[in-house]
Amino acid sequence: MSTMPRFTRTLYPVFRRSEKGMTLIEVMVALLIFGLTGTAVMKATTENLSSVGQLQDITFATFVANNRLAQLHLEQEWPIKNNAKGQMDMASTTWYWQQTVTKTAQTELIQVRVTVASDAEYRRPITDVVSFFTKPTGNGAP
Repeated sequence: MSTMPRFTRTLYPVFRRSEKGMTLIEVMVALLIFGLTGTAVMKATTENLSSVGQLQDITFATFVANNRLAQLHLEQEWPIKNNAKGQMDMASTTWYWQQTVTKTAQTELIQVRVTVASDAEYRRPITDVVSFFTKPTGNGAP
């Protein structure tokens, strides 16, 4: 007689339905969830990159406006010309600026607004910066 154990059904039980793995429906639901999550991540990444570009444009446009206001301060012309226009190259881009002068309640104080756009027609202004100027005195001091 052989001393080997007899294999019975109790040693190797029949697999139950829950032990067979995932059904096709479960796989499809998992893929749907993964697809929706991936789409949301891609949309958030795209919006972030778009915002970075807009912030860069606003930063350079503000530099252009501040440079124009500094130039006006150094020139010390009075009265400052209204609706003067010009362009400035910065960061491999041509920026177009326009200054608007507004009188204030004080006769020797004016408001100057410099609007900066990326197109010469100012269809889409990027930023504008406002500053106030006083009439220069005769001794060279502002």
